[in-house]
Amino acid sequence: MNDLNLAHSVNNPNVYHKQHRRFITSPLVARMESIAPKRERKTERDSEAITGEMIAYLEHFVHENDTESLTQDEEENATICRRLNLQGTVDYLLTAPASKDFGGLHSVKPLAFVKPACPDDVARVIKAASLSSNLTVAARGNGHSINGQAMADGGLVIDMRELNRVDVVRYGEHAYAEVAGGALWEDVLERCVFGFGLAPTSWTDYLGLTVGGTLSNAGVSGQTFRYGPQTSNVTELEVVTGKAEIIVCSENQNSELFYGVLGGLGQFGIITRARVLLQPAPDMVRWIRLVYSEFDEFAANAEFLVRRAEGESFDYVEGFAFVNSDDPVNGWPSVPFGSDQDFDSTRIPGSAGRVLYCLEVALHYRNDAVPSSLAEINRTYLRQAAIRKLGRLGFREHLRFQVDVSYMEFLLRLKNDEQRAMAAGVWDAPHPWLNLFVSRRDIADFDRAVVKRILQDGIGGPMLVYPLLRSKWDDRTSVMLPEGEIFYIVALLRSNPQYPEGPPVEQMVAQNQEIIQCCTNHGFDFKQYLPHHQTQEGWKQHFGNQWTRFVERKVSFDPLAILAPGQKIFSRTRQPLLQL
Repeated sequence: MNDLNLAHSVNNPNVYHKQHRRFITSPLVARMESIAPKRERKTERDSEAITGEMIAYLEHFVHENDTESLTQDEEENATICRRLNLQGTVDYLLTAPASKDFGGLHSVKPLAFVKPACPDDVARVIKAASLSSNLTVAARGNGHSINGQAMADGGLVIDMRELNRVDVVRYGEHAYAEVAGGALWEDVLERCVFGFGLAPTSWTDYLGLTVGGTLSNAGVSGQTFRYGPQTSNVTELEVVTGKAEIIVCSENQNSELFYGVLGGLGQFGIITRARVLLQPAPDMVRWIRLVYSEFDEFAANAEFLVRRAEGESFDYVEGFAFVNSDDPVNGWPSVPFGSDQDFDSTRIPGSAGRVLYCLEVALHYRNDAVPSSLAEINRTYLRQAAIRKLGRLGFREHLRFQVDVSYMEFLLRLKNDEQRAMAAGVWDAPHPWLNLFVSRRDIADFDRAVVKRILQDGIGGPMLVYPLLRSKWDDRTSVMLPEGEIFYIVALLRSNPQYPEGPPVEQMVAQNQEIIQCCTNHGFDFKQYLPHHQTQEGWKQHFGNQWTRFVERKVSFDPLAILAPGQKIFSRTRQPLLQL
């Protein structure tokens, strides 16, 4: 038992200890057990203990609401939960962690917080919910959703972090990580790199996310242009569907479920295991940032790099916009890698506007193959024929920064930011992030209408902007993309202090809505990434001509709409959904 579980045990009045296969109950539950008829089977007694705590919670809830008796639904749910027979734990009192997320914009109270010990527990929870007329089930990873997507109002929230095993296996010539759905990517990194000298091909920028969580969305970072999103780098899944069936699926086995779940926003099943492709891990990374004064030149250089074949470009390509000022968070100081590097603002041309751009690239190498000088890298990767057609290189010659770091340091580069944010109290502040995919056709107009106008003063955090290739994505998954081979991800990662030190959260949310409305008014071809829509009509527009396919998958794998209620795509139903 780790420290987190130990702390939970001390504070939890009804905790199931896997080591001793028993429950430690509160005095109230213990007294209820002493009154109840003795059971011959321990599992039935365990169920009574669980139900006792749940009834105590419901009685407390009813008393607070001045109600004389339980409603029919509450009595029904109490009866259903009595039949839960899990190897893990069910907590009906300490549910606060499941009632909030990283976004900090929503809070709803679930009926219970479930910590499963195995996929069978996940299936039993979903099966129990299916016997109810209104219970829903949400899978919660590390709580990094923004708009309550992993919440279940009055439902059952499953803490997937309890399922966190990571193994490395080989099938033929290829190595894979067999990863439980609740494992964090940072744990996958540590296990694979330190243990085997291997690493997944595709990552996210922040690795404090669960494997099942990112695969249910896409999983995007600076390697995506080369290898595709994380959903393109998994070959097999184990999924618990909304029918409480545990199904192994892949491209050739139960393929409709496999592709539906990938990017499926948790609507068709809960990922309990994934087989992730691995490759040899490098030792070191040369990390480079190049400053641009004009968006067109920045975009042209970035697109050139992502189009190049493997071995002819960098291993990582991202970019971001920043404010042309000395603002320590939004401006020039956000570009250098450390205090030993100076941003010489006199090198910025007088014609530059209020927003500048930074192309961020990285080259992997081994200790015995140190890369050549930056000037030679520039000649190799940037001074190619396509770039020469621009007339000149876009980046400012004296505004380039580089640093050599270990591969682990590079991939965990946001860990220090996380720790600093926690120390400053910013980590617990609301994070109304907005992530968009914008077509190449419209990205220049988006820059003029949104970045240079609405966002010209910054957002109190990174404004990522960089190109991706559609051909690296699989259209059979549930992820929705703009048209065209090249499209851009725009990630507005607000990290402001709590009001009044920072702007009111309502103001930040309103600005997000203004951006979406601006895109709509201009007719931009765009999709929300990590989408959030308030109405089913909004979801229909999001999925466009793939809405029918999405509904068909829902009907096939979660006909009662039990799963992922926080997405607000479908409403829980007493009868199976019908085709729309």
